Amino acid sequence: MAVNGWVGYEASAAVLTYLLENELDVKVEQKQIDEQPSWQGMNDGDIDVVVENWGHENLMKQYGPEGNDTVVDGGPNGNKGTLGWYVPKYLLEEYPDINTYQGVKKNAEIFKTAESGDKGEFLAGDPGFVTQDQGMINHFDMDLKIVYAGSEAAEITTMRKKYEDKKPFLAYFYEPQWLHNELDLEHVEFPKYEEGCADDEDDVSCGYPEYDLNKIFRKDFAEENSEAYQLLKNWKWSNEDQNVVAEMIAQQQLDPEEAAQKWVEGNKDVWESWIPEGAKS
Repeated sequence: MAVNGWVGYEASAAVLTYLLENELDVKVEQKQIDEQPSWQGMNDGDIDVVVENWGHENLMKQYGPEGNDTVVDGGPNGNKGTLGWYVPKYLLEEYPDINTYQGVKKNAEIFKTAESGDKGEFLAGDPGFVTQDQGMINHFDMDLKIVYAGSEAAEITTMRKKYEDKKPFLAYFYEPQWLHNELDLEHVEFPKYEEGCADDEDDVSCGYPEYDLNKIFRKDFAEENSEAYQLLKNWKWSNEDQNVVAEMIAQQQLDPEEAAQKWVEGNKDVWESWIPEGAKS
């Protein structure tokens, strides 16, 4: 099972691993890996499933039925995904339009930091995340510099510190994400995503699309139709479910397996239907 580098994915993987191992007696090997290499891993037979896929139509074209024919769409996982730019809501008191791309462009200097020099800082997380931010900065001619925190956890630490100090910040972020329960963040409005608007990665004229997040399976794994595959295929949960487990891992510092066990013990009504009929006791 691929485990990509954000805590929401880790939460999903933890719960699924716990259920596979404790309800079906299936040993799960988790592989910490970035998004794009996960697809190559499925193509090579090293990975069976990606449990939270954000779009990646180009990778589906390369590895799916129109390409290598080694992966298949596993259907929605129940999560609704939003990517984009976020600012703290308290900035709207002094800069009422800062939650629009025009307002960000006009006030870019308020985001300056030592790391960004004479430009405003655009805070990003893991450089391995697939993003379109530089293309958006280029197209809208914004005086911004992308500064990578290095990981999701490091970005969250920076955002929380700035929020606590009531300092301006502009960040790449997303939902589902447990931090929204703690910080009041405003999503920056851009022109709505349309087909083709992000094809040129250096010149992106729109915001991010909205995603119905889905699962991707290695084709041979899906065709084997094992009980493990059936559980993963049946699995769907909400943003709220994921955020509960993710917050236990990131904020309460619980081990992922412990967080998964805690959620499973309190939510049998949610997960019981994921268990294949033949495996139910």
